[in-house]
Amino acid sequence: MSERSQGWGRLPERARRAVSGSGPPTEPLALRAAPSGVDAATARSALSLGLRVGEAMMAVGASAADVTATVLRVAAAYGLTSCQVDMTFTSLTIGYDPDDVPPIVLMRIVRPRGVDYERLQGITDLAARVTGGRLGLEDAHRGLDEVLSAPHPYRRAIHALGWPGVAACVAFLLGGSWLVAVVAGTTTAVVERTIRLLNRRGLPVFFQQAAGAAIATGTAVLLVVAGAQIRASLVVAAGIVVLLAGLSLVGAAEDAISGFPVTAAARAFEVVTLTTGIVVGIAAVLDVARRWEVPLRVIDPATVTVPFAVSLAAAAAMGGSWALASYGRPRAIGVAVAAGALAWATAAAADLVGAGPAVAGGAAAAVVGFCGEALGDRLRVPALLVAVCGIVPLLPGLAIYRGLFAVVVDGDVAGGTAGLVGAAAVGLALAAGVVLGRYLGRPLGGGLDRFERRVRRRASLVD
Repeated sequence: MSERSQGWGRLPERARRAVSGSGPPTEPLALRAAPSGVDAATARSALSLGLRVGEAMMAVGASAADVTATVLRVAAAYGLTSCQVDMTFTSLTIGYDPDDVPPIVLMRIVRPRGVDYERLQGITDLAARVTGGRLGLEDAHRGLDEVLSAPHPYRRAIHALGWPGVAACVAFLLGGSWLVAVVAGTTTAVVERTIRLLNRRGLPVFFQQAAGAAIATGTAVLLVVAGAQIRASLVVAAGIVVLLAGLSLVGAAEDAISGFPVTAAARAFEVVTLTTGIVVGIAAVLDVARRWEVPLRVIDPATVTVPFAVSLAAAAAMGGSWALASYGRPRAIGVAVAAGALAWATAAAADLVGAGPAVAGGAAAAVVGFCGEALGDRLRVPALLVAVCGIVPLLPGLAIYRGLFAVVVDGDVAGGTAGLVGAAAVGLALAAGVVLGRYLGRPLGGGLDRFERRVRRRASLVD
């Protein structure tokens, strides 16, 4: 056979090599865990510590991505580098299956405690000490016990000023007077105490939200009946913002974008359910007022001009008040004040160039999300606190009330529905902007280690 014939015979092999892939898949699947050299008792204790840290973070409002990355870091600090973490909305599971010890799977049921930034920062600080190799297992367990059982940084009377402070600032942002701010703050204090009482009696949160919204709206109706010369609608708007601010809309958006569909769906459904509770409470009172022919009205916010200095100060104070209500440390309250001012100034700048409410809110949320993620570790405050306190002044409380008012009182279903859809768009833009800003700022914050990259790959399509 000639050399030319032999060359033609080798052509298929050359073609196969030219088009065939080389190397392993970009994302290995189902690999065996490498032997760790850690005995079973130590492995179980380390997994238990990671599970407790994750449970505590979930209970105080951390995102699924942050919880997963932190649990993996804590376990790896004690030699367990091949763990698997799984989350639902109410449970956390961690598994470890190496060749040298029997498989270990631990699970905990999570009972949400509400937003608590002081405890979240304490947990984060402890996890940083663990991953830095500065704590043994027993010391870490005792340290976590101390963080979780530590008293709040403020007395109950001081902490209770946070919610009325948020409501009063909403009144100023919308052009209300000092009298409106005082009434809104007082009403919100009553709402907060009522919700706390109902929670102690085990009433589902849906009805707690409905009761809170009904109290705020009922106060506005009584003011109109009494002939008080104040903008009663601002009292309702302030109450709505306070009730909305406690929802996990940002967490739901971040979980969805980060590749945690189960927790995202559960949080989103919770947000929808609790927002519906607010709607039910407001609509019920407005319907009663309409039947009694109470002359309610809502002033168009476009007709009210608030000096920028006043609105900026109110937004800053609102961020600080929300941090106080969420048990933020004094340093965190100062950062929250700056975040509220930054978000409001960014939204105002976007509005000057012609951006709509949703775009302006999304831009402001992205800025504070970026700053929180990039500077949170340096300032020793949770990045989530910076983001949420920044967007609280931008929550669409008055837009929701105007939409419901148009449907229930004016009978304008089309206009009211359009207003409610616009309010929902602003809320989604705020949540998406925070998530985008945090993703962009994370490499600058020093948190993008191999565990963070592992978690972020959940949101990517890898071949």
